[in-house]
Amino acid sequence: MAESFAEHVIATIRHWFGMEAPNRTARMMIAELEAIITDFEAVRDRRRFEDEPCDFDVALQECKEKP
Repeated sequence: MAESFAEHVIATIRHWFGMEAPNRTARMMIAELEAIITDFEAVRDRRRFEDEPCDFDVALQECKEKP
């Protein structure tokens, strides 16, 4: 069975820093991080950069010296 996200993070902390399982606050932060990652994954490929450059970029290009 695959380990949970929290178990993976705790094992990584133990491996990289030589510390035992974090305290209750750290476990809550791990759960919050997992929720944030899940939220970002849910909107993946739905957000796009604007097709046209923003006004500031257009203004910069217009002011650029021509060769």
